[in-house]
Amino acid sequence: MASIIKANQLQDFGGNSIITSDGAGNLTTQKINYPAFEAHITSNQTIDDNTVTKAQFDTKDFDTDNAYDNSTNYRFIPQVAGKYFIYAQLELACTSNQIEYVQFFIYKNGSIVRKFVEDPNDDTEKILPLYNSMVLDLNGSTDYVEIFGRIARGSGTCHFTGNASERPSFFGAYRLGS
Repeated sequence: MASIIKANQLQDFGGNSIITSDGAGNLTTQKINYPAFEAHITSNQTIDDNTVTKAQFDTKDFDTDNAYDNSTNYRFIPQVAGKYFIYAQLELACTSNQIEYVQFFIYKNGSIVRKFVEDPNDDTEKILPLYNSMVLDLNGSTDYVEIFGRIARGSGTCHFTGNASERPSFFGAYRLGS
């Protein structure tokens, strides 16, 4: 013999909603992975030789809590404390085939917390996509995260590759929990 319990909402002892139903079987759970965002660079961002440069991810693909600034500081500032999965890809490209090395940085509060270096060894590379990710504790009030890159080259001009449809350079984050 089976029992059926009918409820549209389950709450914890503090009266906080854990799960709700719309009566048609569609459930809504806690938004643990919020805030979350992803943004990309729409058009190429020119960068100077051998200079650490902040990547300007200027177009939001989504931003659940308006926590990413895509027009002024190009940084993620979550308003909820917790552990966050941070991920980004920068496609670095030059007009000549003389990339000597590239660096990719994740910054927290203005300081490097993750660094990736690629040295093609043959100075014949023209395009290098770099991916980086990590889990960071963010306090939800003053912490912020930014992405930077650097290219050392023999000649030509270089950029972070931007493209509205292919999105070769992107930056995102989401909360894993407290």
